[in-house]
Amino acid sequence: MNRTENRGPDELRPTVIRPHYLEHLPASVLIEMGKTKIICAATINDRVPFFLKDTGSGWITAEYSMLPCSGKDRIEREAIKGVKGRTHEIQRIIGRTLRQAVNLNLLSERTILIDSDVIQADGGTRCAAITGGFCALYLAIKGLLEKGLIRKNPILSFVAAVSSGVVQRSAILDLDYSEDSQASCDLNLAITETEKIIELQTTAEGSAFSFDTLNDLLCLAKKGILELIEKQKKVLPSIPHIS
Repeated sequence: MNRTENRGPDELRPTVIRPHYLEHLPASVLIEMGKTKIICAATINDRVPFFLKDTGSGWITAEYSMLPCSGKDRIEREAIKGVKGRTHEIQRIIGRTLRQAVNLNLLSERTILIDSDVIQADGGTRCAAITGGFCALYLAIKGLLEKGLIRKNPILSFVAAVSSGVVQRSAILDLDYSEDSQASCDLNLAITETEKIIELQTTAEGSAFSFDTLNDLLCLAKKGILELIEKQKKVLPSIPHIS
């Protein structure tokens, strides 16, 4: 099959990560995966949810939003219409995934909130939000270390995410919207640098698929994620040893 940007079946879309994208918030990045563009930013609050109060543990959570003009048709603002179920789901996935990247006990009782705002959508937004969100989280933790607010680096592993799917009977990596909209099955995977699975979602959209197809999709996604982690490492400044 012919793909956009003349990609092969196992190729990522052109990917760019720009750290310190927001002037007033250094712990921010712009991530571009093909035509999908997301601003990810981290803010820190010196409090935790009630269930963690007096435990000494920190917390990481996430909020996700698509701007009204991020797609081909205007999207109604959720601030006016109310947050949709899809948004709640994606926010939980981002937060849950990023918490696996960090030893929360080393954060002390503070919360890092990751905002992911989609300014242009062309498929794969939740995966790009995880990949960019980790970068924002990394920068926030680097700032805490530099200020002496925490003494040990709590990051356990780099984390990224990507999609794969079957389109026209071919397994392909990192679907854009035109591919995703005709996929007979799709998969979203988030793993650590050490290839441990954090989040795995897969669905048959057209017809049921075999275990062999699932394995093909997992292998494609793992390959793409490890490439994304190398891109993260190239643009993020070094911080003390990752335990």
